[in-house]
Amino acid sequence: QDLGFVPGTLVEVRRRAPLGDPVEFELRGTHLCLRRGEAARIRVRRA
Repeated sequence: QDLGFVPGTLVEVRRRAPLGDPVEFELRGTHLCLRRGEAARIRVRRA
């Protein structure tokens, strides 16, 4: 639940680097960049 990734939070992918790593997400008014390996550990479902 760190960094604002809590159940029920809307997470949007904003941008991807040219080679796909890192990925920029927006959640709760904050922009956050994660490597693909880090992002793969977060469970999400389509809204």
